[in-house]
Amino acid sequence: MTTTTATTPLDLLRVRARDVVTRRQDDVLALSHQLHADPELAYEEHRSARRITDLVEAAGFDVTRGVCDLPTAFTATAGSGDLVIGICAEYDALPGIGHACGHNVNGAASVTAALALAPLADELGITVKLLGTPAEESGGGKVDMLRGGAFDDVAAAMMVHAAPSDSVGMSSLAISSWKVGYTGRSAHAAAMPERGVNAADAMMIAQVAIAAYRQQMRPGAVVSGVVTSGGEAANVIPAHTAADYDCRAGTSEELRELQARIRACFEAGALATGAELALESVGNDYADLRQDLAMARSYLTAARALGRDVRSEDPSLRGGSTDMGNVSHHVPAIHPLIGYDCGDTIMHNPEFTRYGTTPQADRAVVDGGLAMAWTALDLALTPEHRASLLTRLATRAPYRDASGS
Repeated sequence: MTTTTATTPLDLLRVRARDVVTRRQDDVLALSHQLHADPELAYEEHRSARRITDLVEAAGFDVTRGVCDLPTAFTATAGSGDLVIGICAEYDALPGIGHACGHNVNGAASVTAALALAPLADELGITVKLLGTPAEESGGGKVDMLRGGAFDDVAAAMMVHAAPSDSVGMSSLAISSWKVGYTGRSAHAAAMPERGVNAADAMMIAQVAIAAYRQQMRPGAVVSGVVTSGGEAANVIPAHTAADYDCRAGTSEELRELQARIRACFEAGALATGAELALESVGNDYADLRQDLAMARSYLTAARALGRDVRSEDPSLRGGSTDMGNVSHHVPAIHPLIGYDCGDTIMHNPEFTRYGTTPQADRAVVDGGLAMAWTALDLALTPEHRASLLTRLATRAPYRDASGS
């Protein structure tokens, strides 16, 4: 961590925030390691949420557990200023491979930022609001919390996400997830095939239709899926088939267009075979991420002052999907990537999990948290930033889902 010479009010406050982080470093790194060692899946992160809320409650935060009818969601606030800075903590893991997306780092970094800001909150005229957001990997807890009003008073929202390298500014793809099923009628495939309705054929026709449509998809659109059930025996016409499918597109508007066309492909399978189609949405649709440029510049300056090698990405560059996208459509937000060495592997890979408690990952927790805290200092102390955020909050329309409803 580089040394900062205190010459301005911002510099002095940066030093004070860093001193808090230095004092609490053992606590936040222990938290990161505990989350990593005890991974919990979407909406089931009871121990993870309890570890975080117990830590910040002991530090003087006002904690409300189970917000928005989500048992593993929470809010924790410090200060009483009119500028509410929301810091999103993620802590869910992936099935079978644990924290292969680094959410132990994400969550602990957010706690670090909140702890760093809390003693300065009243002096800055801010309220620090740590939002415990479950189920990013599957379901979209931030969308549930947006709908439930947890972000209604938040003027600016931020988090960092573990990654192989540092960057800020890029976007993400909007996504929807579906469970698809066909129900036909079984029959002996040789003795009486005319009595059957082949659910596997319905799935095959849908897949062919999707493949044919790929030529007309907008650039950047992605449709991916896997058949999870396709029949039990070669000599029995399958009465049931099932699949999981994701649709991704550059924007929420383009996603709705893509969904309509892909739905038609699945309907074609039913129409051609006589099978019955069941198509069920899984969780919330995620919107594309739109990072606030002014906040991104503040974060970039802060992270580089800490000695981080951070790329400033073109907003048109897109990668992955996150429910922070929905937050960014409603609240000025940033979602930088905080990097650490992970060999040749990438996120959502079992190998990425084992790098989550290395010294570099620990540094990402501390640096990511402090960079967010310093970003919040800049937003609070710079008159044009503060005025802009408060004006946008006062004139903000009620939250609308990515679907437009």
